[in-house]
Amino acid sequence: MYYSFQGNITLVRKDFVVIEVGGIGFQVFVPHIEDYQKGDNVFIYVYQVVREDEQYLVGFKSEYEKEAFLSLISVKGIGPRTALGAMSATSAKDLFSAIAANNITFLKKLPGIGAKAASQIILDLKGQLTGTPAGNPNQYDEVRDALKGLGYKVKEIESVLATINEKDATNEDILRLALKKLKK
Repeated sequence: MYYSFQGNITLVRKDFVVIEVGGIGFQVFVPHIEDYQKGDNVFIYVYQVVREDEQYLVGFKSEYEKEAFLSLISVKGIGPRTALGAMSATSAKDLFSAIAANNITFLKKLPGIGAKAASQIILDLKGQLTGTPAGNPNQYDEVRDALKGLGYKVKEIESVLATINEKDATNEDILRLALKKLKK
């Protein structure tokens, strides 16, 4: 099993890099391709995916980012490709914040993550990440309904709620923050 590599990037493509280590080029799929440039000497944490029909490496700039990926693939119904796509659209910090805050709206905006998968992520990971019970999983739905009642459009509401990841916030706290952002 591989844990990390240090080497030079010899090729950068849309979703992977090739890292040369000791004369061997390793193809490594990475979530944030914009962080890598050809010719860079990098240290990268890797995870080897072994499936019946495929084998590949996924790389991360930090152990924290790798932990986020591993957490996602531990969720029922989330595979490595979906987790990699989701990680490409956000940071590990924002992902963990959204989970801690029960923010299904934020998670649904990630590629490959629908409402059911977002709920499953929160259900499976909330306690692991924070050590506390899941709280109110419908909190953002309740705030969304309140904002709809005030006449805001669904698209505006979704876009604002996806940016609010306040752990231990009450419905009123989230509503207050959302109204502040909607008034700008």
